[in-house]
Amino acid sequence: MESFQETELCFPQLLNSSCRRTVRPRSLSLLIYVALSFISLLTVVLNLLVIISIYHFKKLHTPTNVLLLSLAVSDFLVGFIMFFQVLLIDGCWYLGDLACSLYFLLDYVITSSSVGTVVLISIDRYVAICDPLRYPAKVTRGRAKLLGSLCWVGSALCHGLMLRGNVQNPGRVSSCAGECAVVIDHAAGIANFFLTFVGPVAVIVVLYVRVFAVAASQARAVRSRVAAAAAAAARGSVKVTVNKSEMKAARTLGVVVVVFLLCLCPYYCVTLSADDAVVSASSAAFVICLYYLNSCINPLIYAFFYPWFRKCTKMIVTLQILSPGSSEANVL
Repeated sequence: MESFQETELCFPQLLNSSCRRTVRPRSLSLLIYVALSFISLLTVVLNLLVIISIYHFKKLHTPTNVLLLSLAVSDFLVGFIMFFQVLLIDGCWYLGDLACSLYFLLDYVITSSSVGTVVLISIDRYVAICDPLRYPAKVTRGRAKLLGSLCWVGSALCHGLMLRGNVQNPGRVSSCAGECAVVIDHAAGIANFFLTFVGPVAVIVVLYVRVFAVAASQARAVRSRVAAAAAAAARGSVKVTVNKSEMKAARTLGVVVVVFLLCLCPYYCVTLSADDAVVSASSAAFVICLYYLNSCINPLIYAFFYPWFRKCTKMIVTLQILSPGSSEANVL
């Protein structure tokens, strides 16, 4: 009986000071391991394709794609830090307290940068659709690069201050050896909640609703002008085309907002559930993985809907990008 109990400990040699491993059926543990590894690998590969495409092909060097590149970089890094969750399948952290604190710091910086870049993309689309005449003057590649950089720097400063105590004194809230946990002051947690969740969600929803309203208004105006000059049969065909366009826009915007909320909301509910939010990488594993899943879905939403991404992917996979002059190819 004693040897059986020792095998349930993260560090059997430490006996009473060691955390206990999560005991699951072998088949379930294997399923979780394979699923997390697959999501992590898929996140890395998809975002790497976006990074290579935008960086290599000069036709894609636009302000919007600069922001998309920033998003892909942050999501690419999320794919790598997901491997730490694979290590935590049995609930044990073997890399030490300092590595645990740095892992959480890196996690917060990368994911909040991803959220901030999504906000910048929504602002870019808002200006492009609602003020198209002044869009080229307002939104330039230089400004996009500057805002993307500020997003990363601001995220690093904000979360560096929020988690400073955990980095300076690692393991201060760990109840046993093998636990990876950090403590977030309640006031800092509230501020972080509004800066990285409530604020971005409000901006994204308001701007996308406004974009859709303007697009629908323009579609109605076009339809009415065509209807006034066309025959009855032509009016019917145009109506169907415009309605399909409106429905496609509605579905795309709905997916963006709903997926964003579904992936991020559970995580923030967990981190705000106590006066001083102690976030454990093992006990909060599900919501953390759900948070990471958004980075796997982002390239599907923001890249796969673009025809140029499929062309670029084909050229990358077939190694055509290695040929001279491939960067000048017209992938649009």
